[in-house]
Amino acid sequence: MSEPEIAIGIDVGGTNIKAIVVDSAGRELARQGASTPEDADRLLVAVGGMARQLGVERARWFGLCSPGLAALDDRSIAWMRGRMEAVEGLDWTVALRCPLPVRVLNDAHAATLGEAWLGAARNRRHVVLLTLGTGIGGGILVDGRLLQGAIGRAGHLGHMSLDPYGPPDICRAPGSLEDAVADWSVERRTGGRFTSTAELVSAVEAGDVQAASAWGRVVRSLAAGIASLVNILDPEIVVVGGGIARAGDTLFEPLRREMIDVEWRPLGEAVPIVPAELGDFAGAIGAARFAMLAAEGAAP
Repeated sequence: MSEPEIAIGIDVGGTNIKAIVVDSAGRELARQGASTPEDADRLLVAVGGMARQLGVERARWFGLCSPGLAALDDRSIAWMRGRMEAVEGLDWTVALRCPLPVRVLNDAHAATLGEAWLGAARNRRHVVLLTLGTGIGGGILVDGRLLQGAIGRAGHLGHMSLDPYGPPDICRAPGSLEDAVADWSVERRTGGRFTSTAELVSAVEAGDVQAASAWGRVVRSLAAGIASLVNILDPEIVVVGGGIARAGDTLFEPLRREMIDVEWRPLGEAVPIVPAELGDFAGAIGAARFAMLAAEGAAP
């Protein structure tokens, strides 16, 4: 019996590197994780070592994702400022001396492909993914194809404006969804009472009235953002992942109630809002899938 054709997917994050091996049917064969080194040379050594351990010499496809805007030729991250600047402009195929092309894309875009292939949005062709964490990222699938945009900027869903008179966020959007929901702004939004969303959620679940009020504003803002995306993109499903999504029913139950108030439902059907399924390895899985699609000419 011949060996299955395999893909390697590596997600290079600011804190950790996640790597996975899957076959063309999506069966997982191996996975690895490691801390992300701070300098470029050690990063290359770490990623190259992982790829060799996972059998890059036997692989047919190799995909890699990280934060930032991917180059249009899928060989590098063209823009990454403020953190992980070492990856900006790095041609991973050349740097790793890889015998096959290393297809590169944004990490949230990769997570979207992963969830659409093997996760919460499998068999769906019109998908919105939101990742709720320190910031808010996302990805969009339109008619089965990843929407990257003219320069790779598509999918930065946290930077939609909910309040045109609000303070600008890091991408200059006034009163953004990220500013209203993401973990980085919890302390400011709660007058210093809580330093993380996890603390806020724990207080809500313990019956804290002030915490419940603050959480209600978070959920309402998220519902408004999702309703806007539904009106613009008309997805079959909205997948919500990231650390804040670990709040589970404390997030999803009031969110679905708020959607009753703000979602346009011309045919009477609500767009399902579901938690992501693939966890921390969604990006690595999606990177592997992107490499398969790119080899077939099916990736943007």
